[in-house]
Amino acid sequence: MKGLLRWLLLVLAAAAALQFFFLARIALMATVDPQSTTFQRSEAWRITAEKGQLRWAQRWMPYANISDNLKRAVIASEDGSFTNHDGVDWEALEKAWQRNAKAEEQAARRAPPRPTAHTQVAPKAVRPPKIVGGSTITQQLAKNVLLSGERTLLRKGQEFLLTFALEKMLSKERILEIYLNSVEWGEGVFGAEAAARHYYRKSAAQLTPYEAARLAVMLPRPKYFEKVPNSGYLASRASTIAARMYGVELP
Repeated sequence: MKGLLRWLLLVLAAAAALQFFFLARIALMATVDPQSTTFQRSEAWRITAEKGQLRWAQRWMPYANISDNLKRAVIASEDGSFTNHDGVDWEALEKAWQRNAKAEEQAARRAPPRPTAHTQVAPKAVRPPKIVGGSTITQQLAKNVLLSGERTLLRKGQEFLLTFALEKMLSKERILEIYLNSVEWGEGVFGAEAAARHYYRKSAAQLTPYEAARLAVMLPRPKYFEKVPNSGYLASRASTIAARMYGVELP
């Protein structure tokens, strides 16, 4: 019994130490620009392992030096209520949950019957349902800067805790600044400045509304859209975001 109690105390102490570490990092982020994120380091390891060399582009830009066009476009595309929520957009999360449940139900209906001994032809595989996220910019920042990419209930719970900590300890402007400087915009391309120079050969301060909208639309699948820059969806969605971004409130 004493051994079990000692083990539980050690687990609790380790969990408390981990939370303290996270809080200390967030506090430091209030004044110190993060040099890299957990996601970036994992991507650097993957690219190096696969290609034998590291392709990497990132350059920190202060909030004032990033075009307001890009700020508005990213908020319009990723998190329309960014300036008003407490870190989690509960309404968007509920809608995403409902859409995912509906997609899974439809996929189950399309699933072929189980093969039998008399089956002559193997049934065609059914494409898995597309999972729609309801994460806010703050949640994405918590995940990319501090956490791994695994999808478990425990990691999701940790993401919520860190999201609320980010909102309490940092301003909305600082959260958006760190997000725009660290988010992925292609393989080995991180941050607004690197993205603007990679795709448009100009600074992030000089992005036009449509250029900013295209970059914002790329965010959920940056490596995919990097390979298909002439995607009809990308152009159409960018036009929609460009028209919507003027009503966005900036922090």
